[in-house]
Amino acid sequence: MPSGLANTLNTEDKLEYHFYPVTAGQIQFRVKAANDAHVALTTGPQEGEPMYEVFIGGWSNSKSVVRKNRAKPEVAEVETPGILSGDEYRGFWIRWDSGTLTVGKEGETGPFLTYADPEPFGIGYFGVCTGWGATGDWLIEGHRNSLNTPNKLQYMFHAVRGGSVLIDVKAKSNAHVALTNRKGESSPMYEIMLGGWENMASVIRYDRKQPDKVRVDTPSLLSEHEHKRFSITWFEGLITVRTGGQNGAVLMKWHDPNPIGVSYVGVRTGWGATGNWKLRFEQYPAVATAASGRKHPGTTPSAPAEIRDMGSECWCDASGGMVPPGAVEGGNDGETLFVGRARHEGALIPGKVKPSHCVCYVAWGGSEHGKTDYQVLCGCNPTWLPCSGGNIPQNAIPGGETEDGEPLFIGRVHHEDTLTIGKVHPSHSVCYIPFAGSEVAFPDYEILVSQ
Repeated sequence: MPSGLANTLNTEDKLEYHFYPVTAGQIQFRVKAANDAHVALTTGPQEGEPMYEVFIGGWSNSKSVVRKNRAKPEVAEVETPGILSGDEYRGFWIRWDSGTLTVGKEGETGPFLTYADPEPFGIGYFGVCTGWGATGDWLIEGHRNSLNTPNKLQYMFHAVRGGSVLIDVKAKSNAHVALTNRKGESSPMYEIMLGGWENMASVIRYDRKQPDKVRVDTPSLLSEHEHKRFSITWFEGLITVRTGGQNGAVLMKWHDPNPIGVSYVGVRTGWGATGNWKLRFEQYPAVATAASGRKHPGTTPSAPAEIRDMGSECWCDASGGMVPPGAVEGGNDGETLFVGRARHEGALIPGKVKPSHCVCYVAWGGSEHGKTDYQVLCGCNPTWLPCSGGNIPQNAIPGGETEDGEPLFIGRVHHEDTLTIGKVHPSHSVCYIPFAGSEVAFPDYEILVSQ
């Protein structure tokens, strides 16, 4: 489940919902509770009518139901003995479409609860709670809490979704940001120190070494009373720090002639300061058009979206090893691998989702990169065709694009007793797969096509 910005949500034994907005026709979550994990689906951020309630593991962890507007009898119910655990997280999904509500277990495409509502309503929020003697720890895909950092110079790391992070930080000084190619402090790494030296100066530092690559005077840059916004982008080795969003004034920039592949962002405070952070990862650079100088003007990008339709196919957001209902299976490496894609260094790259590792692996720059936030191909029944070189079939399913706009397709290769999913790069005439930490190229491969 998300190790990025999806922090753990705790619910007390008091049947009081915590509400959050929904951004698509589904939610996915994991919950650790002995019984009675309740989810409400509502039009607004509070209980009321109309409202669906999904009770998982009710009645002493023996039964699960769907209830509408708190009314009995239940509109759907099923015996589910032992479905929850107070000792380990159990994963579930809830979907709604055209008035039909379905509830299922993580890793299973079929629901265990279904309700077709003859009078459906628009769902804008979901709420979670526990009760009847149970407390709960929840991990909810896409749920982003604010983050607090103590005065201890210890980075808290989050997986990167795009080539940019938008930061709102409240701290009196010393808001530090690390950009790394693996989770944790590593070498090499970039560090951006905002409001250091008692909120008087800011720097960009490479691999913890001095002299600093960039140093600028920034008196009173930060505030302990209000959040200040910054945008940090990295693309082809150019680290740019702006005040405000991606169109804000440049505060600092530095170009690394040998750029590292940024996969994680860490934040910390210290030297007497604590911090409250809100982070949002964005795509950078933005998807270009032919008029703006796309290097491949004749191509149509597989543009990112929370759920992007492609005929009968769609890409569904997921994270932390979660696999949405209807996910396309594509390989095997001791377990089923699913067709996924993830953003890295300005590219959108097809790869393999390995649930037990909680990531989607993609190949880029000679290495294998594990991304905890990714998209999974769902809702279709494609087929695999033998292929070689850059001979891309007309019905090949687009899977993404390079950082300069060239389309990438979905391929797979038999390699060392595995069937591994990767990216077909037409201009390179190969399929690259992420394997054992490396990017491995094959001129002969299978490619995913629509039927």
